[in-house]
Parts: sequence; C-alpha cells; structure tokens
Amino acid sequence: MKAGIGGCALLIVSLIAACAGQDGSSPSARSSLTPGPSAGAPLSSAAADLQRAFVAVVDRVRPSVVQIQTNSGLGSGVVVDGNGDVVTNNHVVSGATTIEVTTAEGKTQAATLVGTFAAGDLAVVHVAGQLQQAAFADSSTLQVGMIVLAIGNPLGLQSSVTEGIVSAVDRTVSEPGGITLPDTIQTSAAINPGNSGGALVNLAGEVVGIPTLTASDPTLGAAANGIGFAIPANTVKDIATQLVASGHVVNSHRAALGVRTSTVVDASNNPVGAMITVVTAGGSAAAAGMTTGDIIVEFAGMRIRTTTDLSVALADAQPGQTISLTVVTPTGAERVVSVTVGAIPGG
Repeated sequence: MKAGIGGCALLIVSLIAACAGQDGSSPSARSSLTPGPSAGAPLSSAAADLQRAFVAVVDRVRPSVVQIQTNSGLGSGVVVDGNGDVVTNNHVVSGATTIEVTTAEGKTQAATLVGTFAAGDLAVVHVAGQLQQAAFADSSTLQVGMIVLAIGNPLGLQSSVTEGIVSAVDRTVSEPGGITLPDTIQTSAAINPGNSGGALVNLAGEVVGIPTLTASDPTLGAAANGIGFAIPANTVKDIATQLVASGHVVNSHRAALGVRTSTVVDASNNPVGAMITVVTAGGSAAAAGMTTGDIIVEFAGMRIRTTTDLSVALADAQPGQTISLTVVTPTGAERVVSVTVGAIPGG
C-alpha cells in the first residue's frame, strides 16, 4: 500500500542527481527559474477565506470526535447526544471485552456497549458524563464536488484531519465478511485504519457521514488511495437513535430474503450462482416455497453469480417489495419465483 520512506527518498535523490550540473543545478534551468512567493506572502482573499473555513470546521468538530480503544484494536467515534452516547462502526467494537474512549482533550474513560447493528456496520457505546454533541447534516443534500474533511484517529494519530471532496453518492459497497452497505458516500479524503467510525464533515462543520472503509486495488492487493467510503449521516442518525432508545434496531429499512447462501462454481471454477444452504423458518424465501439446494441465478433482472451479488441486489431492494427471482432447483430445472422480501432483523 505504501512505499518505504527510505525508498522514496533514494528515488528522489537519484532523479535530482541525474539531471543536475556540477554545482547541483541544471544550466538551462538556472537561467529560466524565477523566485517563487516567500513563505510569508499574503494569501489571496479566496484562499484565506477557505483556510479560515477549514480551521473553523476543525475547531468545531474535533471535540465531538473521540478515539475508541478496545482490547483488539482502535478506531474513532462521534458523539451523537449530550448523554455520553458515541456512534462508531460495528467492526471497531465487535468482539471487544474492554472499550475505552479518549476525548480530543486527552481524557480517557471506560465505555459500555449500548447496541450494535452488524448488517449496517454501526454500533453505539456509552460513557459517563456529557461530551460535546456533533451536528449532523441532511446527507440527502450532498452533491458530488463538495469539499469534505475526515476527522479521526488514523494509525492512532489522534484528531488527525484529511481533506477531499465528495467523489460520488449512493454507492453500494461490500465489506469483508459479507456485509453490504447501500447508499454510501465515496470520498477522496484519505481514510486509513483508525479513521473508521470518525467524522466526515462539510464546511458548515456538520457530520455528513461516518468513514468506514477504503477500496482495495485488486491488482496490487492494497488499499486504493483516494477512494474511501462513508455511511451517510441520515442512516447513522436513524440507526444510532434506535440503538440508544432500545439497545437494538427496531426497523432496519433493509431488505432480507431469509436465507443463507454459498457461491456455486462450475467445472472451470467460475461462479454461477448463490445456492441456498439455510432457509429461515417464517422468512420470505420459506413463504415463497424456496428450499435448500435452490441456486439463485437472477434477482429482479440482475444476474447473480456470487453471494456478494445477492447481497448487493438485496441492499438495493426495499422491505415489502415483491421481487422476481430465477432459481435452478436441485434437479436442474429452472423456475421463476415471486418473493415479497422482509427486513433484516435488528437484533
């Protein structure tokens, strides 16, 4: 994902030396170079305004972004109310036996887990006392090109800030472990390990999303720089409010088929469908007469080759929606099934 610092330095030195004259500069360059502005040169009015806006945003939001340390790792969190409740990613606290929250001012205290929603990779933890509550934006108003800042604790570097833009909205992305997240915000602001659960904010100092993951470059097997994804603020507010109120999600707003599946491959090891391995009693698939061994090959016109394909298709559906599925039965026969999908349980 990243070159060693020493390697970069050697490369730069080699390039400079290859084009330098005896006194360390190129003869042709010496006559054409002109002095640049001094370090103390005044900024243009627009640049000064933008710089002041950045500083004001960080001053406003940083007290509402905390570091979350568990027995197995660290991440970030955002204060959602004045009662000590902090929203973060579920993968930050999943399986943790101890959780500590450290504020931007350096105060550390033990936290308890309020509730989780693994299917949406969100969780809420609680600490005693009041923390500074963050302001959340209406993320449905986001536009591509808007400037955003990511505030969190990448690699344990507390209260770090990176800057970028909204690169896209309404992305459906999949995490390791079969978690699919709909409607995510794509951003060019750098997101590194430890940023998860932190704040993606606009220039009004409002949280527009929770940074969650970075794209992976399949050719290099490493993180793709400048391609990160955040769960939108409207989803975060909805799920966090439910978790604080009852400890679980009452209405996930996420479609479910009521099955577990595994990817099926052909003789050439090419994926060809998602085979049902478990049918949940009382679920949508059971009501439609689907059984274990059925292979789902099409969902609402979308070709299904893997379990991830099926997860993405479901993420774009709504609970209560009637969907046409094409399945291949264990006997090899193909049939079309009409299914009214349910909702992902919030427990």
